[in-house]
Amino acid sequence: EDLRPCAAEVRRLVGELRPPALDDGLEAALRGECRRLSSPGFSVRLHVDQPLADLPAAVEVAAYRIVAEAVTNAARHAHAAGCVVTVARPGPLVIEVTDDGAGLTAAAPRRAGSGGGVGLSSMRERAAELGGSCEVTAARPHGTTVVARLPLHLATPVVAPPAEVAA
Repeated sequence: EDLRPCAAEVRRLVGELRPPALDDGLEAALRGECRRLSSPGFSVRLHVDQPLADLPAAVEVAAYRIVAEAVTNAARHAHAAGCVVTVARPGPLVIEVTDDGAGLTAAAPRRAGSGGGVGLSSMRERAAELGGSCEVTAARPHGTTVVARLPLHLATPVVAPPAEVAA
């Protein structure tokens, strides 16, 4: 009985590291998340220009979390009727989430995390951890656009070969 809360916490932590939704691939996970976040008063459309197979796991997790955060922000804070999520490759994976809501309070574009809430900071940090970027700008004629660029070729740490052992 004492271990049940511990097991539940371990499952929650594992889900935070790599969401189980990604087991069926990034595109399926994004489609599911867009359906989950859609409601009668808020529609979410997803456009994917090429298959999203063979992406590094870290890119999949970051892309999934960034889309979820950007769409959640649009649904909760933008007073939007909907948003469009576009995912494009090759080159860096480019994620664009544009809502039709009230827009930014400041006229100037800003990097995610340079103001606003924790969600904007987390999107910026997820992109930066991979060597990418995330910007939030005003959409035209109104609304907000989040654009994240995630490199597909992640730098791997260089490990020095073991020193030879003298015979």
